[in-house]
Amino acid sequence: MMNLLGIVGTNSDHSTNRLLLQFIQKHFADQANIEICEIKDLPAFNKPKGREAPDEVQQLAEKIMEADGVIISTPEYNHSVPAILKSTLEWLSYTTQPLIDKPVMITGASYGKLGSSRAQAHLRQILDAPELKARIMPSSEFLVGYSLQAFDEDGNLKDENKIEELEGIFHDFIHFVEITNQLLGKNHTQKRVQKFSWEDN
Repeated sequence: MMNLLGIVGTNSDHSTNRLLLQFIQKHFADQANIEICEIKDLPAFNKPKGREAPDEVQQLAEKIMEADGVIISTPEYNHSVPAILKSTLEWLSYTTQPLIDKPVMITGASYGKLGSSRAQAHLRQILDAPELKARIMPSSEFLVGYSLQAFDEDGNLKDENKIEELEGIFHDFIHFVEITNQLLGKNHTQKRVQKFSWEDN
């Protein structure tokens, strides 16, 4: 069975993006093993000497490298991703660069009507940077608007149309991961990582 990593893209203790990933984990348990990772306790990015990441960042990087694909769920703060998510990606890009060629699916939930659409667009732009270079699933956008009302007491999405939409996107992502990893070949990422740095240009 496929192994995926879900990253909660916020440091909030009460996040509907965490609920969304937990629902995905439960709803698709027969299709993939999904481990959910928190980033809320990671230190703020501070350029390290020797490009060595703190232990907790290194542990996340290793989980990303071991996973077949990654799902990132982000809220929207001021039309952008949260600072903690940006900081985490800066750690990863400056140190081990585990997201290079890694298949990524983006989801998001927000309290407003748009459901993190602008934050998702921002995240796509970030993940396309040379030091991250993730393989982002194209033509997909799963948005949960008015997210405080979107889940029942058991953490399930209430809207059957939304569930059906998510099932279609997740099905596409499974195929995207399979095709991407077949094209790249096993351990391709680890073999071809180049330590791109703006400092060398």
